[in-house]
Amino acid sequence: MTRERSQAATGEQFELRRAGSRAVITELAAGLRLFEKHGVPLTETFDEDRIPPSACGILLAPWPNRVAAGQWTLDGAVQQLDITEPGRGHAIHGLLRNTGYRVVERSESRLMLRAEIFPQHGYPFRLTHSAEYSLDQAGDLTVRQELLNRSGAAAPVALGAHPFLRLGDEPADRLTLTVPAARFFPADPQTMIPTADVPVSGQTDLRRGARLADLAMDCAYTGLSFGPGGRVVSTLASDNGSTVGLWQADPFHYVHIFVTLKYPGRERAVAVEPMTAPANSLNSGSGLAWLQPGGSFGGSWGITARLH
Repeated sequence: MTRERSQAATGEQFELRRAGSRAVITELAAGLRLFEKHGVPLTETFDEDRIPPSACGILLAPWPNRVAAGQWTLDGAVQQLDITEPGRGHAIHGLLRNTGYRVVERSESRLMLRAEIFPQHGYPFRLTHSAEYSLDQAGDLTVRQELLNRSGAAAPVALGAHPFLRLGDEPADRLTLTVPAARFFPADPQTMIPTADVPVSGQTDLRRGARLADLAMDCAYTGLSFGPGGRVVSTLASDNGSTVGLWQADPFHYVHIFVTLKYPGRERAVAVEPMTAPANSLNSGSGLAWLQPGGSFGGSWGITARLH
């Protein structure tokens, strides 16, 4: 007898289809568990009954990446978030990675999900996070994220997402990663907390592309080159001319690149993470937005592909 999908570790699985594309979004963390075109995987995936490895595909709110030691200061008082990265002693990836989202609207090619952030340790604010996934006529994916402040005071917020890109089964030594960014954030190798951004140079300069097989990094970029339509696109290209690109628009002015050798079943995997602020923004203030009571903050990103 087939088990109900809602009993899986990642909850209900919401499938979108259009123009030969298929996306699967999870109830847990409104995560992108799968995106493919004409059967070609364009994101890393995982079993529905497994916690997303390396935060694969999850949405991040009300901050992305790390908060050093889980501490920040509000009106002169130190706030202590729950430590969710015990190995380094930080709070990581916001407050919704273990939360189930509820469906607001759903059609064959569009899904709107919503979840609530309640006042809690180190974050005394009440917010609503909405996430809209849609497939367009070309089968490309757009994701719209938005936060609404339901508190009586201004709340510090930022948004992000954690998709891993791939091009079918192409190996890393046949893939080139291009990121049109002029600056990056060096991070302490032990704490992974960044300092101020500096100009790219050498191996950190991905503007002309670099072989994925040669990369090992976990850092944010900014100084992005926004092009037509107000978008900037980071691209993974294969030697046969196929490409998959992650685009982001205002206010996603940061992109975090995480190349790992530890993704299950993959030689090397790369997360291309659109963010409105870099790691530790609750302390540095970089990219941080202060959302007034009743106000909203949001933006869009998406994944496109051209296959040969």
